[in-house]
Amino acid sequence: MNMAFRTTARHLISYSLFFMPEERRTRIERWLRGHEDARKLALADSVIISFGKSGRTWLRVMLSRVFQVRHGLPQRHLIAYDNLHRRVPAIPLIFFTHDNYLKDYTKQTGTKQPYYNKKVVLMVRDPADVAVSQYHQWKYRMADRKKTINDYPPAGADVSLYDFVMMPSCGLPKIIDWMNGWASELDKFRDLLVVRYEDLRADPKAMLQRVLTFIGTPATEQELQEAVEFASVDNMRALEQKRVFWLSGRRMLAKDRSNPNTYKVRRAKVGGYRDDFTPEQLAAIDGMIAGRLLPGFGYGRSADGVAEGKRAAG
Repeated sequence: MNMAFRTTARHLISYSLFFMPEERRTRIERWLRGHEDARKLALADSVIISFGKSGRTWLRVMLSRVFQVRHGLPQRHLIAYDNLHRRVPAIPLIFFTHDNYLKDYTKQTGTKQPYYNKKVVLMVRDPADVAVSQYHQWKYRMADRKKTINDYPPAGADVSLYDFVMMPSCGLPKIIDWMNGWASELDKFRDLLVVRYEDLRADPKAMLQRVLTFIGTPATEQELQEAVEFASVDNMRALEQKRVFWLSGRRMLAKDRSNPNTYKVRRAKVGGYRDDFTPEQLAAIDGMIAGRLLPGFGYGRSADGVAEGKRAAG
């Protein structure tokens, strides 16, 4: 039974729960998603994990393009676990996850133990930039049901950008807690590669090769160049406008082509959050990161509020 069939079955079960009390329905839906994630994790050759809006789609497009060029596959097919592997067995099974639901199935809430013996690529990004991108994802792109089961504000809620970013259930506090959960266990993994969005942005070709080599399928210079050019911000926006990736679902479609905030690829800017807030708000955001984020990823804040990772990269 392939994963597409299993996903469809999960959706049908979820629809059948419509008349249940909301709390129980949400609990069952999260368990079903966690069960599906556990099956994928067990079979995967490697795992790419990130908090949402940390650049994973960009990496996914580049990886897909390498395999498309190498095996003569059409550009509309982006890698989604086993879809390309079923067409070309030499393409590895890569499980992409935000690590949202597995704990609802395993009940292992304080550990990343299910991932310890897997080949893991952990993708991270400055949490302030993630929080701003999450706001636009919530406001313009997120399905209403996803908002409910992940404790985001309901559809149509009047929430400002700053209030969303500071909200414990979905904003910066949640992102920091997620990153701290991984930072506290970095030494427990058999094979782990940490990829910072900022480093990928600074040298995409070199970082892409690191990922491909780590998962056991290094690329040629031609494949790398083609992948980086294909996944450029301008080209990805153009492909999104043309609905080239429609087979990958609505995650790769702009909801409103006239509004750049509805695109999957929005600004792709390092430190862009600093353009969106007052000095007082920036001080509160940077203060929260300085006070709560564990070291390990290079996103601590200095006295002037600049991220350490940004200074090191630039």
